[in-house]
Amino acid sequence: MRIGLLGTGPWAQMAHAPALSAHGQLDFVGVWGRRTAPTKELADAHGVRAYDDVDALIADVDAVAVALPPDIQADLAARAARAGRHLLLDKPLAPTVEQARAVVAAAEETGVSSVVFFTARFQPETEEWIARQAATDGWFTGRAEWLGAVFSGEGSPFADSPWRRDKGALWDVGPHALSVLLPVLGDARRVAAAAHGPGDTVHLVLEHTDGASSTLTLSLTAPPAAAGAT
Repeated sequence: MRIGLLGTGPWAQMAHAPALSAHGQLDFVGVWGRRTAPTKELADAHGVRAYDDVDALIADVDAVAVALPPDIQADLAARAARAGRHLLLDKPLAPTVEQARAVVAAAEETGVSSVVFFTARFQPETEEWIARQAATDGWFTGRAEWLGAVFSGEGSPFADSPWRRDKGALWDVGPHALSVLLPVLGDARRVAAAAHGPGDTVHLVLEHTDGASSTLTLSLTAPPAAAGAT
């Protein structure tokens, strides 16, 4: 399968490009980015073509991996899906429900495969744990704490992200927490309660369709000593 990468930021450099380049069953074709110099630098590092036209890259591949801010990702993902390209997407999918549904509709209309890339959900150990819990009936409640020090520590490559500063932990690590809770407890039908904490910290109580409830504590401004996920 021929695959192209959209985006040149830290996650594209750290995860997507190395993985696509090393994958034995993929032909990593090229990179498109919004800035010429970083696009060329990333493409050269992996021996692929640097594209200055996103539609040209989409036309040359069978699938796209997207490592872009959600407002940019949503429109390009829908465009790629309408062109019949499979989608490897990042979270959050989109900044609005309307844009997210447009991506879903485009994928359904053309029958392409799509998945949102959750680092926790698809690690082998976590995937096995989730499958084991999901096979057990009768869950009563669940808890997720996802505390990051992106904006309180030093040297995070993600600290310069405008959308993270605007949206905070709810949008950034909230999807990670849901990627673990929902397969076990069922879809969330209602946010029963929500409260702010220090910085961008948020606390949520969810009601799930199968009758269970869950609590989430999310932050990107936790003290470095408190950072971690449970």
